[in-house]
Amino acid sequence: MNLHEYQAKELFRQFGVAVPRGIKATSPKEAVDAAKELGGSIWVVKAQVHAGGRGKAGGVKLARSLQEVEDIAGQLLGSRLATKQTGPEGLPIHALLIEEGLNIVNELYLSVLVDRSSKRIAFVGSSEGGMDIEEVAESTPEKILTVTVDPTAGFQAYEARQMGFGMGLAKPQVDHLVKVMHGLYDMFVAKDASLVEINPLIVTGEGKLLALDAKVGLDDNALYRHKDLAEMRDSTQEDERENMAHEIGLNYVALDGNIGCMVNGAGLAMATMDMVKLHGGEPANFLDVGGGATAERVAKAFKLILSSDKVRAIFVNIFGGIVRCDLIAEGIIAAVKEVGLTIPVVVRLQGTNVEAGRKMLSESGMNIIAADDLTEAAKAAVAAAK
Repeated sequence: MNLHEYQAKELFRQFGVAVPRGIKATSPKEAVDAAKELGGSIWVVKAQVHAGGRGKAGGVKLARSLQEVEDIAGQLLGSRLATKQTGPEGLPIHALLIEEGLNIVNELYLSVLVDRSSKRIAFVGSSEGGMDIEEVAESTPEKILTVTVDPTAGFQAYEARQMGFGMGLAKPQVDHLVKVMHGLYDMFVAKDASLVEINPLIVTGEGKLLALDAKVGLDDNALYRHKDLAEMRDSTQEDERENMAHEIGLNYVALDGNIGCMVNGAGLAMATMDMVKLHGGEPANFLDVGGGATAERVAKAFKLILSSDKVRAIFVNIFGGIVRCDLIAEGIIAAVKEVGLTIPVVVRLQGTNVEAGRKMLSESGMNIIAADDLTEAAKAAVAAAK
């Protein structure tokens, strides 16, 4: 789950990470009121969407008068912002962050993530802030610095000093970086984050370090421990079908193809999608109904797949280890009847009570193509979609 910038910065404040003064606004009037409260003669108006590259896409603008604040807010609110991360459809802008203007001397990059190769929390930093870190890594990889934290010892100040001097900071800024990284580490652990990114982390004219931007991703599997954070979810920033899946407890990712895939188990789902691609097809989704799939969940999964008008065929690939194949077959038949399905369905069942399940499908009198072999099933699904 991702947080908006204004939400992430509130977390930063709680853990002692300095951020610019800013106020959320959801109307042009609120934007002007926020600018008045902040004071000064220059403000930054930031669209709040779950995507990077906002500045290049016109979602971050400077305002040098209250009238400009109002005009920019009126232009952004209610519109959609398309960045290289959102695709051409963009994301809706329902809120803005109005921030004070600052004298920026230097821009740095800093992030915290889980480094799976070392099985530790890692800090990634660079003196090249304000740029796409992928571009920096490709063109000047020597400017990417990484520090991993020993989970037994926890974060140590020398690790921040190592990062700071490596980025070319003076001692006062290095001392401040120690506080920033310590706060970020504590927040990362306490809030079960999966990614924290500051791009840029700025050095002001007064020599202070401030998180000018803030990106926080949280581990969905740990949200039950953080009810307050779960309430921050902005469903308007997520795919509608993925939201539906979240509500009914299914793992779903929308894709661009025309073959809807329903599988139990993430590994089998990926293998199924690979087989579809191998034989010339394009998956319309990743959908894992879980090891404990029931007839009811299968019916909900069908409705979810069919919520996309791109789907021309459905490929069901179920291994009945925990769940019985005859129960899955029952769910498939019930779902086809309930939704009035007209497109072909290819079903491959293996596992417990597989023969009973196949018999139920063959005797259903519906447009269901049964297959025993995964390759055969994938080929059938691709042919049916055409």
